[in-house]
Amino acid sequence: MRSLEQIKAPVAGQLEAFNDKFKAYLKSHVLLLDTITGYLIRRKGKQIRPVFVFLSARMFGEVQERTYVAASLIEMLHTATLMHDDVVDDSYMRRGFFSVNALWKNKIAVLVGDFLLSRGMLMSLEKQEFQLLQIVSRAVQEMSEGELLQFEKARRLDISEEIYFEIIRKKTASLIASCCATGAASAGAGPETIEQMHRFGETAGIAFQIRDDLFDYTSGKITGKPGGLDIREQKMTLPLIHLLNTSSRADKRWIINTVKFHNTDPDRISDLMARVAQRGGLEYARERMTEYRDKAIGMLRDFPPGPCRDSLEELVRFVTDRDN
Repeated sequence: MRSLEQIKAPVAGQLEAFNDKFKAYLKSHVLLLDTITGYLIRRKGKQIRPVFVFLSARMFGEVQERTYVAASLIEMLHTATLMHDDVVDDSYMRRGFFSVNALWKNKIAVLVGDFLLSRGMLMSLEKQEFQLLQIVSRAVQEMSEGELLQFEKARRLDISEEIYFEIIRKKTASLIASCCATGAASAGAGPETIEQMHRFGETAGIAFQIRDDLFDYTSGKITGKPGGLDIREQKMTLPLIHLLNTSSRADKRWIINTVKFHNTDPDRISDLMARVAQRGGLEYARERMTEYRDKAIGMLRDFPPGPCRDSLEELVRFVTDRDN
């Protein structure tokens, strides 16, 4: 598997230019806001989503100014949702660094998240990029629906595998889908091609999220969160759903009881995680992840070969094989 830097190579120059443009887009007249956005920019992570945008654009043409708008819009949305998530989850670390709410408190974190969302919308309207805004707004709606669906189902812990995939399709895959669709649209691709890229991104995004769920059961990895966190937050992920589906009635009662009433007991959590591994939950989740990964890569084969298509294929492999 190629390194992320090798994957980025066909759009390395555009990504470098994007960093400067993104910083300029976020500039405000409020010192506190500039301080916080500067903190966020310095901890920008792997930039997986902008890479999806630029590679998708280059596969169908040249990177245009509107491609930078698309990537910025996606990054603003993604950053805003992470900040709001940290507040909701009382999380004080993000990628090994203090989160905004840890340093500046919840109220400021929510307001900065709101600023990023509104800045993205205004930027799109100012540049009359209505098509890009429409694509990303669809993702905002689906992400909100997915989050609320998860909360609704977490109350009764009755998430079936079908519901699980609907939640991650909305919560995570919709944003990756928007990356690929806006990238293609920014390069002048037609409606059918844009929709094909949306489906590709959605499929890759589902594989991406299953990989993320598997991290919760993987010890010794730098994942940015302690093992068993999903169980503590009463999130029913695919490995745990598989365990429930293959357990006796008595075992199911024990599992549900643990997640509902003993999710802060380290011994119960450790026991439950061990059962997931022993009953093939991790193996099953990896199989489903591989299924979606291969399906996404197969979708790319409908497009002309070239360095950017190759990098998109490798990017899908990277996000499903990554260690953190």
